[in-house]
Amino acid sequence: MEPTGSHSAAGGPHRPAVGAVGAVGVVGVVGVVGLGTMGGAMARHLLAAGHDVVGYDVAAGPVAAFERAGGVPAASPAAVAAAADVVVLSLPSEAAFDRVVGGTEGLTDGGPARARVVVETSTLSLETKERGRAQLLAVSIELLDCPISGTGAQMASGDAVFYLSGSEEAARAAEPLLAACGRAVFFLGPFGNGTRLKLVANHLVTVHNASAAEALVLARDGGIDPQVALPALVAGAGTSRMLEVRGPMMVAEEYEPPTMRVSTFMKDIGIIRDFADRAGCVLPVFEAAAALHAKARDAGWQDADPASVHAVVERRPPA
Repeated sequence: MEPTGSHSAAGGPHRPAVGAVGAVGVVGVVGVVGLGTMGGAMARHLLAAGHDVVGYDVAAGPVAAFERAGGVPAASPAAVAAAADVVVLSLPSEAAFDRVVGGTEGLTDGGPARARVVVETSTLSLETKERGRAQLLAVSIELLDCPISGTGAQMASGDAVFYLSGSEEAARAAEPLLAACGRAVFFLGPFGNGTRLKLVANHLVTVHNASAAEALVLARDGGIDPQVALPALVAGAGTSRMLEVRGPMMVAEEYEPPTMRVSTFMKDIGIIRDFADRAGCVLPVFEAAAALHAKARDAGWQDADPASVHAVVERRPPA
């Protein structure tokens, strides 16, 4: 199964969406568990694409927004699995994942489920995902490992990328749904390869976020208005997606509302560090950038966007 994509305007991979998918069947109803920044945006994209979507979240606000968009709320993850053909998970932590999979009224606690495929899009340790995969296989549900590369703003605009891995048959069922939500879908083979590549991608996000902040401070202190410098830098050879996406927040010195909180991103940094340690890989540039993000958290920017590393480079405390 070759890499695929929903759009190819940037020269990325592309293949038409797949409808009928062997024994898995045609996807009629999609479930989304976790309706926050990422999950809520995916639900809206799926609704816009014409899918019936049933969803669940522990918080009332995201559920209300989902219902206003045309989604059907469910009482529990088990209820989502009972109503949907494919379920997408977008969860904030390993503890939340464990509750959704194996907790009371979780995916494995609701009796026979309609869903045969669950797509896990969160950034979690591979050990956690493997544990959940075993639990779901015990009730004949296939778990796909499919983290997202992109910020909340990118997901909202359909610019995120999916790193899909696991059973090829199950992946064919999930692929057109993911293609409706993002810019590209890459099938990477065996379960776990999605997480492995997402950690490499987040290594680059960490470094590029810090380098964008440092470059914009250097431009300003060197006598160039950052508002003039930013579009010129984005057009040049030194650009990065973080400069493009978070550069405007840095120039404006406005780091809220966050596309992701610094405190949440520090969780990802810890997972990357563990992955590198197990691989025996030394990452000096990453560690320098990670230290700037830790300083942002410790300086009081923990609930702000990671663009706030710009304030750390400027040595500016939160208001």
